[in-house]
Amino acid sequence: MTIISAIILLGVLIFVHELGHFLFAKLMGVKVLKFSLGFGKKLIAKKYGETEYQIAAFPLGGYVKMFGEESGEEMRLTGDTEEEPATKEDLKRAFSAQPVWKRFLIVLAGPAFNIFFASVIFAALFMQGVPVLLPEVGEVMKDTPAQAAGLLEGDRIAEIDGVEIEAWGEMTSIIHQSPGKELHLKISRGDSTFDVSITPEKRTVENIFSEEKEVGLIGITPSGAVFYESYPPHRSLVLGVQRTVEISALTVVAIVKLVQRIIPAETIGGPIMIVQMAGERASEGLMNFFMFMAVISINLGIVNLLPIPILDGGHLVFLGYETAFRKPPGEKAVAVAQRVGLVLIMMLMAFALYNDILRIITGKSLP
Repeated sequence: MTIISAIILLGVLIFVHELGHFLFAKLMGVKVLKFSLGFGKKLIAKKYGETEYQIAAFPLGGYVKMFGEESGEEMRLTGDTEEEPATKEDLKRAFSAQPVWKRFLIVLAGPAFNIFFASVIFAALFMQGVPVLLPEVGEVMKDTPAQAAGLLEGDRIAEIDGVEIEAWGEMTSIIHQSPGKELHLKISRGDSTFDVSITPEKRTVENIFSEEKEVGLIGITPSGAVFYESYPPHRSLVLGVQRTVEISALTVVAIVKLVQRIIPAETIGGPIMIVQMAGERASEGLMNFFMFMAVISINLGIVNLLPIPILDGGHLVFLGYETAFRKPPGEKAVAVAQRVGLVLIMMLMAFALYNDILRIITGKSLP
């Protein structure tokens, strides 16, 4: 089940990414020679029209081969089994013959489709109904403001300073922003309600990036009770985009903090971690699996936009150079940059794989 879940997840996300390149290449009139899911030896292949569609043996990636994309191929159309001269019409449709803005959109489309796909997944989940934690008390910790105020397990926080509370997140947002400030809470307990006053303690905690910050805490944990909230299509689309923007911003911040060594490099995961997490999320239900797929899709889109040669972001940098200097960078410079980029990516993949194996050996939990 774990392997199947990972194959489905990676297969869908790679397909979406390459579909972006493919559709925009077609839209811009570029001749597409091959659409491949995976690298290496072809397993299944079929040619429709001018394009060969294939599934290859190595599943961690894919590519769209466009005519004229590589230097020196403008004069011939080359396939796996045949080679034929390019016509004048073919030359007009070569990738390299297109203006910069068209090539920019074709390159950008892959990462953009991954990010857009995440918005679609989130929107569908919001329409279906997403779990929301109730503001219901689980454990009351000893020697805390909550215990001093007499809160008990099962109590529900209905209001804070006259503001109606429907979800745990709404409650914690107010409490975290109010260290040392007296708050007036309305509590529901069974069939009765009563008011209490609580002053959150100022505590230093670590956020998701291991950075310390001061927040207000009263010393309770959630009971785990949830309700499912669904939204109409138009609202779901807005919420889907908002959630995608939030996770995209977090992903960018996380990458920056990895470079700054604020987030330890040991948290970087590779294919083994993705396989494990895909299996775990699938075992928790389709909703969790699709949420994980959306997050990985955003990560794939953002990482591909990094300005590293051989990634889409590197190609966008070359196109930016061509726009600024009105000529493409030299072939030697591009070749050297791509070799350096390939080495960097291979080193990163090797390090991620090392982390994966180390987690298995040491028994550390997944991030």
